[in-house]
Amino acid sequence: MDSPAVNSLFKRLATYHFCHHVRPVLSASHTRCKTTRANPQRYARPRPQEKAVKTTVESSWQQRTDHFPLDKAEDFKRYPTVTSDALRSRKERPRRVKMLMRDFIEDSLYNPHYGYFSKNVTIFSPGAPFDFNHIRDEPDFHRLLGERYTQFEDELDVAEYREDRQLWHTPTELFRPYYGEAIARYMVANYRLTLYPYHDLVIYELGAGNGTLMLNILDHIRRTDPDVYSRTKFRIIEVSSALATLQSHRLHATAASRGHAEKVEIINKSVFDWDLYVPDPCFFLAMEVFDNFAHDMIRHDPATEETLQCSVLIDAEGEFYEIYSRDLDPVAARFLRVRDAACQDRNYPHPIRNTPRFIRNIRHALPFAPNLTLPEYIPTRLMQFFSLLGTHFPAHRLITSDFHSLPQATKGYNAPVVQTRYQRRTVLVRTPLVQQGYFDILFPTDFGVMEDIYRAITGRLTRVMTHEDFFRRWADVEGTQMRSGENALVGWYGNASVMVTV
Repeated sequence: MDSPAVNSLFKRLATYHFCHHVRPVLSASHTRCKTTRANPQRYARPRPQEKAVKTTVESSWQQRTDHFPLDKAEDFKRYPTVTSDALRSRKERPRRVKMLMRDFIEDSLYNPHYGYFSKNVTIFSPGAPFDFNHIRDEPDFHRLLGERYTQFEDELDVAEYREDRQLWHTPTELFRPYYGEAIARYMVANYRLTLYPYHDLVIYELGAGNGTLMLNILDHIRRTDPDVYSRTKFRIIEVSSALATLQSHRLHATAASRGHAEKVEIINKSVFDWDLYVPDPCFFLAMEVFDNFAHDMIRHDPATEETLQCSVLIDAEGEFYEIYSRDLDPVAARFLRVRDAACQDRNYPHPIRNTPRFIRNIRHALPFAPNLTLPEYIPTRLMQFFSLLGTHFPAHRLITSDFHSLPQATKGYNAPVVQTRYQRRTVLVRTPLVQQGYFDILFPTDFGVMEDIYRAITGRLTRVMTHEDFFRRWADVEGTQMRSGENALVGWYGNASVMVTV
């Protein structure tokens, strides 16, 4: 923990908010806003004669829940605008600044000094692979998984006890080695069909976690196709220094894994800092990566259909406020243009286009009605990733899997789940404006929209399928079948999809 004060916050959180949403947060959907042409920002209207009162310890980090907070227009004019890139060198969370929502989320998740993935994440490893053929059924698998979770965290507590340990699992770890072997089969089959023997099998993995997927893929290729293995190169792009160190340790942990060392390169940098042109054909793996790409937040005026973009203001006390402006930054404006052009024939959830104007007028004419729509979170960072693939990896073949829907998300369109762990329990909150570094902020991916945008930006063709369809086709499903006939690998992750470049 950063300090006794933060520790106190988590204790209060544990006492009052576990398994519940926090109270409604400040946003344009909860409070009337005002605007003038001279000052295009939208901001919360202050309560008359209200004084700045710091009421609780919780208010030192969480967005204010008062429906009529202090007017922050003057602070918005005075505070400098910062970006997540500019904050990388900072060791303490910023105050008296403003930034776009995507920069706030990026800083919260990836800041090298206090970001969620830089400091607080531990990826669960179940130890020995599960022997699915000897597991009775799914409830029995849940029981065994719970026991291994407890054992894993008990061992971590012996080395260092932490009430706020952020622990989560991935399908790569749960279904080792079958998950990685399925990816390997797909790549080898397509490599032999179209690239062998004229090109090497070059694999890039974005965000490799514990390094398990890398090892499972290389083990499978070495065992089943030595000729392809001799021409295989595996490169990891990892933004987290801690995870990059862990991946290197795993690579050199055993004699079997050390045999892959000359084929593996671990590049500890953000993919968005990539500046090397890679003309050769390659496979690019992005497994459960899109969900943690930063998003911008926009709202719409229901009467004029005008789009407003959210900035986050952090005041002198570290409290967060949403401020809206009619002036869209170039990245958000580009995303909306590309989406409009690429998705002309696709019907997707949208706060304006899916609701007739007269219904919106009636709804927003009611007393105490909000004067802006619910927020829409747009994946601007993902668009930038597609652009990077198109310009720096022109011959790439993308393989990605992620969630197309998420339960218990915050309010809005394409809205995230925001959660943390305290004393081995999950805490869900209702806003992404939370203490930077202590909360996972993960978004669903609309694969229909993203497929259209990917095609428009890269010029490559794609195929989208369900998680079940992909792994039923490429995995050793007999190895993951339980005695009841249930199959955890294809049956779980029903809310996930796979997209591949064809």
